[in-house]
Amino acid sequence: MKQAKVRRPRDREATRAVILDAALRLLARDGPAGISLSAVALLAGVNRGTAYQHFETREKLVEETIAHVSDKLYRAVLGDPDAPEERRIEQVDMHGVTRNLARFAMDNPELCRVWLLQILAAEDPSQDIFWREYAGSIGRFAKTELAQPGIDVDVFSILTLAGHFLWPVWARAHSADEAECEALADRFADEMLRLSLHGTVRADKVPPATVGAAGKRPADEAPSNDT
Repeated sequence: MKQAKVRRPRDREATRAVILDAALRLLARDGPAGISLSAVALLAGVNRGTAYQHFETREKLVEETIAHVSDKLYRAVLGDPDAPEERRIEQVDMHGVTRNLARFAMDNPELCRVWLLQILAAEDPSQDIFWREYAGSIGRFAKTELAQPGIDVDVFSILTLAGHFLWPVWARAHSADEAECEALADRFADEMLRLSLHGTVRADKVPPATVGAAGKRPADEAPSNDT
């Protein structure tokens, strides 16, 4: 691996950002196993000692890199994570959030899939800033009069994120330019909204046992994710 010809920033935060950006590239290319302090330092154009000053261990570097992906996700999809006011569920643009997430996934497919696998394997996913707000907002939505009863927040959150992060695999094979990427992001958001509004199965055309299985959770059961 050739060392990047990058002039090392004098500012400590700028140096940290350069190191994290290099770690993101390795994460997207090789997954967490491909991240090491020496490899990241080489790619960032800093010496290994400097990398160790910012991240004492490889594990800390991987943890911070995943958190960096979460921050980028949050800003691209939901806005400023430091905004003082909590978003009102009733005022959330569902189509816009879905479209933003689809477009970010199309622009960063490898990063998104690695991030999701790390979150799913985490002992406490709620420690992640994006998962906490994304799943938490679904949990808050499930308690409003807008929601169908009995939503399983964890399952629904994972299903929708998996759909967003797998969509780019198909989209890449069917888009040739920026305009087509925009159109594909719209298509995904349109269909996700349609599914939420109407579902895909007519209850009057399927066996009663199937309908019963879909509604077996008590309507007043609290969602499992109440963050």
